[in-house]
Amino acid sequence: MPMDYKQYQEEVTADVAKVIADASCQPILFIGSGFTKRYAKGPNWIELLGLLAKNCPLIDKDFAYYKQAHGNDLTKIGTVFSQLYHEWAWNAGKEKFPQEYFAANTSSDIFIKHAVADILATLGPDAEGSYGSPELDAEIIALKAISAHAIVTTNYDEVIEPLFPDYERVISQQILRKPYLAIGEIFKIHGCRSMPDSIVINEADYQRFEDDHKYLSAKLLTYFIEHPLVFIGYRANDPNIKKILSDVDRMVRAQEYELVPNIYILEWDDAQDELSYPPRDKVLAVTPDRNIRIKSITAKSFEWVFRAFGQAGNLEKIDTKLLRALMARAVNLVRSDIPKKQIEINFKMLEHAVESGENFANLFGVTSVGDSSKVNLTHRYVITEVYKLLGLKNWKSVNDLIKRIEDEKGVNIKGFDNKYHVNVKFGVAETSKSHKYSDAFVDLLKNIIAGGDYKVDTEEIKVTSASK
Repeated sequence: MPMDYKQYQEEVTADVAKVIADASCQPILFIGSGFTKRYAKGPNWIELLGLLAKNCPLIDKDFAYYKQAHGNDLTKIGTVFSQLYHEWAWNAGKEKFPQEYFAANTSSDIFIKHAVADILATLGPDAEGSYGSPELDAEIIALKAISAHAIVTTNYDEVIEPLFPDYERVISQQILRKPYLAIGEIFKIHGCRSMPDSIVINEADYQRFEDDHKYLSAKLLTYFIEHPLVFIGYRANDPNIKKILSDVDRMVRAQEYELVPNIYILEWDDAQDELSYPPRDKVLAVTPDRNIRIKSITAKSFEWVFRAFGQAGNLEKIDTKLLRALMARAVNLVRSDIPKKQIEINFKMLEHAVESGENFANLFGVTSVGDSSKVNLTHRYVITEVYKLLGLKNWKSVNDLIKRIEDEKGVNIKGFDNKYHVNVKFGVAETSKSHKYSDAFVDLLKNIIAGGDYKVDTEEIKVTSASK
């Protein structure tokens, strides 16, 4: 029986499921400019340089001239353009840039980086929240459901951040200063338009990046070895991919052409049809004398691919901000407080806590919501506090929104204990109860008031009566 694309999808999906199960952790996404081009119609690097050329009067030749002069070394073009933007800014273009850029201690390439930030400022979904078509919108929904452990990107734009609002953005040098890696982080290794001076675009920037690369690799390599890694929005011959894979190759030192099982590259090909069966792996030359073989996924619709990587489930019910805070506290405890003797440790108690998951959580002040004496940690608002937080007129406005949720979604939030609301009994009488609400409830109502689409988590939780 001849192989076809349906069989290809089934085999790739099964392979991804096995890799995720074996790794027992969420994937890492490595996102390039092709992602922005697909979902936000943004420029790739050559197109970005072309736009920069049009916006600066001193760049008076066609972009093709600079491409002929410097070939494929786009950093040299970035250097030439940086100098011309600097010259323009200090003359006819002065009003185009913030006054603080003209201080003597400011880098001369801040002007071109400011221009890059301006070009990328409006990228993202349209006013209705669409990414251009129902097919692309479905892909984005599937992508978000992956709940990636972390995201690494060379993009300067801010297209990724709204898709993962609970993730912490870590830009450029901040990665090196970070004492540990946590969960739910977006690593912007080439800078971000929100901090124009962090953008990597010319020869000097790339030299600094190369100098820091070994430290950056040391930070991220554990991620790349232990987690499934997916390259999205890159060409197979992209130098960024080769650099990362070269580091991975030095770590694993597989036999020549031996498949690295946890690394995938996703490539778009509009020619795929129901009779297609693309290659399942790809050999890349990472150095002049060294090749590495990784898994390849080819598709013209990425929805099924993202769904495959979302098979591990999602982190929807996990507060990634809380996890990062706990890790920060643990790191500070071990690295700072204990060595400086700023805290007394009962090591017997600590050893017992580590042996028990529940006790370990209690050690950090995290506990099941089953104990009403601790429910205030998660459900800390009464209804009068909720309406004030939301800027509503009175508590009745909150109840009106609760009724709207019931009418639209068929869920009576106050009818049972859940992530949004608990009904805490604090006395003997049956009527001795208090309705308490969570931050998740406040966020839900904010979304409704803003007119956004919303979903309601109907999972029930148990709250033990305080009178027992």
